[in-house]
Formats: sequence, structure tokens, C-alpha cells
Amino acid sequence: MSDIMERVVALTKRRGFIYPGSEIYGGLQATYDYGPMGVELKRLIKDDWWRDMVRDRENVVGLDASILMAAKVWEVSGHVGGFNDPMIDCKTCQGRFRADKLEQSKCLKKKKLSPLECGGDFTEPRQFNLMFSTKAGPVDDDAATVYLRPETAQGIFVNFKNVMDTARVKIPFGIAQVGKAFRNEIVTGGQIFRMREFEQMEMEFFCAPGSDEEWHEYWKAERLRWWRDLGVRAENIRMREHTPDELAHYARGCGDIEYKYPWGWDEVEGVANRTDYDLGKHQEGSGKGLAYRDDEKKEWVVPYVIEPSAGVDRCFLTILCDAYEEHEKPNGETRTVLHLHPRLAPVQVGVFPLVKKDGMPEKAEALYAELKKRFRCLYDKAGSIGKRYARLDEIGTPYCCTIDGDTATDGAVTVRHRDSLDQERVALDQVANYIADKMATWTR
Repeated sequence: MSDIMERVVALTKRRGFIYPGSEIYGGLQATYDYGPMGVELKRLIKDDWWRDMVRDRENVVGLDASILMAAKVWEVSGHVGGFNDPMIDCKTCQGRFRADKLEQSKCLKKKKLSPLECGGDFTEPRQFNLMFSTKAGPVDDDAATVYLRPETAQGIFVNFKNVMDTARVKIPFGIAQVGKAFRNEIVTGGQIFRMREFEQMEMEFFCAPGSDEEWHEYWKAERLRWWRDLGVRAENIRMREHTPDELAHYARGCGDIEYKYPWGWDEVEGVANRTDYDLGKHQEGSGKGLAYRDDEKKEWVVPYVIEPSAGVDRCFLTILCDAYEEHEKPNGETRTVLHLHPRLAPVQVGVFPLVKKDGMPEKAEALYAELKKRFRCLYDKAGSIGKRYARLDEIGTPYCCTIDGDTATDGAVTVRHRDSLDQERVALDQVANYIADKMATWTR
């Protein structure tokens, strides 16, 4: 883990974004819990995605499918037989690694070296299925075996006909879903970048065969736009097309949206053309019709599917890494700040009395009560004003309002800007509109 990544991880613990899972019992590898600041940021990311993908569009509807599905779903989709990674054992350090990701792993004994560098004695690679299995019902036999879903997409595919029949939608249209998925990863790491329990934001867009390439280009552009709209710097985000040897067997094309993490470029979202593979397989496996009536061709057609699929947790980490900044203050101390987009900031406005006397707390509480009707606010009267600013810088609060000794005479407060460190006097009755205007025009 790079130094900058270690500092980002330290910030997430210090300011209540992310805690190690089961920490008081020594932790459970690759599990993390979202704290008060983290759960708010995570919810805001999901809400923003849902607004952009569903609420602002007339041709996309939502779904929330069950995590547990009939085992047949995963057999037909190919996950039972083919959702595998190559696993290799090291006889020297007793470690288990993905055979195709050795350069990204660390030897258990020589932790600064990868398994390729440590001179270990390796077994032959073997295929390891990534799905978690469990039992449904009171009888513990093979017939009771079910799987924790490794992706949310199959829940959308098996409900395609239900949505067509009930939501009055016509091709082309999309079905979106946000939900948990589970993969028994051989190698985890990058804090929340690769975990065994994670959350996905996926949309399956159903379109007529022949129009799929045009829609694929459309959704690649739309998804890249969304990332940039969140304030992610253009130089740190890119679209990379899969080469033919990288494509999944069902895909006609795929573009990965990649972010430049502290360890290098890595995938945060994929936008794939899945053709008619999934619906075709489920139509064959279930015996149920999963086609639509093409009135022009006078025939039943299985639609093609374009799939934008993003990990909520990876998105969370991307936003934090891109917003994180350190610089030296004139006094030699280090200032740490998260330059979060105001619409993603867990706390948008901090309200402070300069001191706890002379009526300042009462005026600050009144301003806080007014502002929290429109913004996510925090009232803080403990500690020096510098320390209060520092705390809110570290959770990404873009604006702080301080009631001081002059407020009683001029009826104004000092509004401090997180990004520029500018401070402006604003009339009490204009603070809300002032902050709203600044948020609406915020740019990175």
C-alpha cells in the first residue's frame, strides 16, 4: 500500500468514514463497516446515481431483486460452471494467490515482495469458484443449496418479462438496481477496493439488435460524464476499451472506466455490450418467453443488453482518493482536506460560535436551525476555531459559518470556503441563499 493510500485509510478511520469489520475481535479480512460519515457519503453516491440513471430518465425503471435466487439461475447463467479464478498455492509461505494476479499480491513471509519475486515453490493453478453457497430451508441436502448472488444483473434478467408486463415500457428501456453482491475473492486488497461483500449499481438497457453498438457508445459517454460531474479530475479518469482477448465470452464489446488510484490505473466501472446472451440462456433454461414483439418485423425478438455496472464501494474510494489533498500551512503544520463536491459532502455547512459567551452560541444555534432546513449541517462549539475548521476540512465540508463579536452589530457572519480558504461577511438573512448559489456553481 502506498504512503498516500495509507494516509487516506487513516483518515477514513479517524473521521468515521470506514472501520475494519469485527475490529474488537481482531477483524475479519476484507470486511469493512461504514461509520457515520461513511454511511452518509455512501447513501449520497447511490442517490446521485439513482437520480441520474432512473429519476431523470423516462426510459429506465427500478428493481430490487432478492439476494437469494433459485440455484438454477446460476447454473443457466454459467456461474456455477464458469465463474472461476485460477488459484495457486505457495508451498514455501503457505499463501494462496490468484495465478493471474501474482504481481499484485504479497508473499506472506517476505511482505515487501510479490510471489513472483520471493522464489516460492508453487503448485499448478486450479480453478476456484467465487460464489458463496448456503442452504435454504430446514433440510440440509443438495436440493437446498442456494447461492449468495455474485452480481445483481441476473435478478434483472429473470424479471425482464415481469417488468415488460407491468411497467408499460417498450424497447429500448432499462432496468436499474442497487444492491449487495458477494464473491469469495482469492485475493482482496486496496481497503474497500476488492472485498468479498460489496454493493453494485447496475443497469441493464434492453435494445433492438442492430442498435446495440449505438447504445453502447451512448452509455459509455453518459457514464464517463457522470464521473466528471461528481468533480473527479479529468486527468484521473479514463475510458479503456477491452482488447478482443479480454472480452467475456458473452460480450460484443466492453469499455472500462478506470481511475488512477495511488497504486495505478484500475477499473471502477464497466460498460459492456452483453448481446442477447443472458436473456437467451434464461429463455432456454426456463422455457419462458423472454422476447418482445417487433411490430415492424412482425416477429418476436430477444433484445440485446448494454450494461453499465459500477461498484458503490469502489466509487466511494475513488471519490475519497480524488478529493484528498495535503499541503503545508505557513506554521509548518500539514493541512488535510477532502475537496468533495458539495452535493456529496456528508456535512455541507458547519456553524460555529467563535466563543461560548456574549450571546454567540444562541445566534449560532438559531442560524443552524434555519440552515439545516436546506442543507446537511453540523453545529460545533468545542475547541479552537482552527481545530473546528480542521475537523470539517477532513470530512469535506465546503462552507463554515462563524458567529463572532461583530455579528450583534453588523448582522453578518463570516463564511469560510474550504477550497480557497477565502472568508466573506454575509448578512444573516442571506446566508442560505448565498451558500445555495455557491453550491450550484461549484467547480473543481
